Amino acid sequence: MTTEAFSFEHEGTFEKGEVTGNLRLGKFEVHYEEIFAEVIEDGVITLEERARLDKAADALGLDRQRLRKLEEALQAAYEARHHVRVREIGDEVAPASIVVKPEVAADPRFLALQMQVIELKARVTELERELEEAREREAVEVDLSEMPVRVEAAEETPDELGRRVRANPRDIESMRGLFRAFTRSGDTDRRWLIAHALKYLGVANDEERALEQRHHVEGLIKPASSLGEQGWTLLLHPEEEMLTGQIFAVIVPAVLLGRVSALRRDKALPKLDPVRKQDPKMSTLQAVRCFAWAAAILGMGAPPLYADPEFGGTVEMVPGLPPSTRLGKQSLSGRSPFELAFIAGRHLSWYREEHFVRLLIPSTPDLEDLFLAALSIANQSIPLTAEIKQRVAPLARAIEPVLEPAAIDRVRGHFLRFLEEGGRTNLHRWATAADRTAARAGLLLANDLRAAHEIFELEDPRTVDSKMDDLLAFAASDRYANIRKQIGLAVQG
Repeated sequence: MTTEAFSFEHEGTFEKGEVTGNLRLGKFEVHYEEIFAEVIEDGVITLEERARLDKAADALGLDRQRLRKLEEALQAAYEARHHVRVREIGDEVAPASIVVKPEVAADPRFLALQMQVIELKARVTELERELEEAREREAVEVDLSEMPVRVEAAEETPDELGRRVRANPRDIESMRGLFRAFTRSGDTDRRWLIAHALKYLGVANDEERALEQRHHVEGLIKPASSLGEQGWTLLLHPEEEMLTGQIFAVIVPAVLLGRVSALRRDKALPKLDPVRKQDPKMSTLQAVRCFAWAAAILGMGAPPLYADPEFGGTVEMVPGLPPSTRLGKQSLSGRSPFELAFIAGRHLSWYREEHFVRLLIPSTPDLEDLFLAALSIANQSIPLTAEIKQRVAPLARAIEPVLEPAAIDRVRGHFLRFLEEGGRTNLHRWATAADRTAARAGLLLANDLRAAHEIFELEDPRTVDSKMDDLLAFAASDRYANIRKQIGLAVQG
């Protein structure tokens, strides 16, 4: 096998499409955030510091009204985190709290109000309990559409077999049924994909092994074009609700800004050694060149890359403006080109604007609060309990001032669609589906189920089977076959 087969270079006929979907940050946030974060670090903005801020704004050519919105957002985030009020010299200091005078507290009307509050709280608790009980009694939807049904070989169709494989990706009989069906239809690429899956499972027969070997691509994939938005739509896991991702995509630049500001205030913002920054065009490191190659195929821009052999992991996002990617020793050595392709494809998927929030907010409860904050920006009258509103309101106050008017309009439009589509989402399911989408991007580039297995095994052996089950089902799907046709990967007979 030649060295060129693993050079992470595109052929001259490769058509690189428009870069789409990446996380987008404006120079406004990037240039001003650091200056203002330093100023409010002690909770006070002096006259001298205000003059410094004004001078910086003039030097950067920033709009004062837009600038004030960013300051309000950063200030709200600071106050929510430190439970203090940022004071600017010249401001009138607001009272720290509301104190009920003794004579008011003794008033019968006040006592009656207290009793009403207590009764209402008890009623709310009772209603919440009744709601939970109602949910437990809620009728369960029965869907047997994917239940394996044994039929005679003569009656097997790709649709029926596909449903069985989705229900059980390790159903060897159904996999073989698909292989026979695609043989009858003359679809060589689909036959190869099924044969490759059977080989991975260790059950391929002589015919399947011979077919897989005959059409096995030597080296890395060489697509004719990059993956466009239509291709990404096919790549998305079916349970990844697009509208949920679109809502997160609008607010995630503000969330990143808040995270970077908080880390900088806490003196916890990671410092990357500039000596370790890599130029993909000049670097001799395979992992670095792989990321530039992968980004071009996925129709994305590659983030700044740093090679850090002292980092023990594989790859990670490092918060910053813009965010960067750090490659660890498990990527820099000991990985096959196919494993590197899988790592790069999966990681770059997280830089899609609809996915990036998962790198910043890995916890599902925190994702829920953030999602509700976005909805409350769109419509402040959405019904929230006092406890949830207490968590969500500071997030909304920190995010909304940073958003451009057009972004707020997009959030409102998404909110209306969200209501039209039933007003419900399951963020745990969405997050899990986004993980699977990322793995599918990795498989597209690696073109090798075994490479995906090796990376899953490296990270967490306990989850390998469940993750591979999804990739096996994807490998046998119409979606995957259509993506391969779109970018020129389909095996020709």
